[in-house]
Amino acid sequence: MSGAIRTADLHLHTTASDGQYTPAQLVRLAKARGLEAAAITDHDTTAGLKEAMQAGEKCGLRVIPGIELSAKEYPSLHILGYGVSPDAPVLLDFCRRRRAWRDRRSERLLAFLLEQGVRLSLSEVAEIAGTAAIGRPHFAQAMVRRGYVSTNQEAFARYLDTQAYHAQVEQCKPTAQACIAAIMASGGKASLAHPYQTGIHGDALDRLVAALKDCGLSAIECYYPKHTPEQQAFYLHLAEKYRLHPTGGSDFHGEKVKPDVELAALELDLSWLPDHP
Repeated sequence: MSGAIRTADLHLHTTASDGQYTPAQLVRLAKARGLEAAAITDHDTTAGLKEAMQAGEKCGLRVIPGIELSAKEYPSLHILGYGVSPDAPVLLDFCRRRRAWRDRRSERLLAFLLEQGVRLSLSEVAEIAGTAAIGRPHFAQAMVRRGYVSTNQEAFARYLDTQAYHAQVEQCKPTAQACIAAIMASGGKASLAHPYQTGIHGDALDRLVAALKDCGLSAIECYYPKHTPEQQAFYLHLAEKYRLHPTGGSDFHGEKVKPDVELAALELDLSWLPDHP
């Protein structure tokens, strides 16, 4: 195996955002899984990166400091950042503003659910989140606990990832260009996360990737648990067409949050990624 190829998972979440495990716990899980490298990509925060990197040094796992940012152009357009500096002022300010938005989003989400006949309190959602930042998975778990839905997946399908949800709750996101700029300003490289979630395909997705490439996009997440073989082949085609690096990851949050998602062990070329800042 080439020295540039490593067994890796480049899409992982911890309690710094909406994951189940602390950064150190997740790093140890990745090491036990047999990974040689792992990217911590929490939503809108770099808070868990230093802990994860320190844990990686102790157990011999390369930890790539990352982040996942949500963009406004499509309901689930996400940009992953790799090799970011956790203390970069531009990224910290970006995350501070995003965290304030997330706090306001929780109130909007409670009101939206109430309109749908789902009555929850922020305190019970916060109890489920524990030390993690409150996110949609915690609302889903609260809905399961209350009996409104049977699974987290049902909560997303019926309430938390619908057109009405995105129209009423998800407001004032930054542009994809702003997300990429913040990542690059922190010394990182930007990747398009799980392209299928954008809801666009074919020529429309081709045009989006071309536009993001012009903004500084470096990679595209071709390997992802929910991509079909046909989707994966098309994303690899786009990566080759626009000279983007093909990446991949599990989007692991922990079995309590996403019971059907396990850590991935992908053979990936990591030579293009920045070293630790």
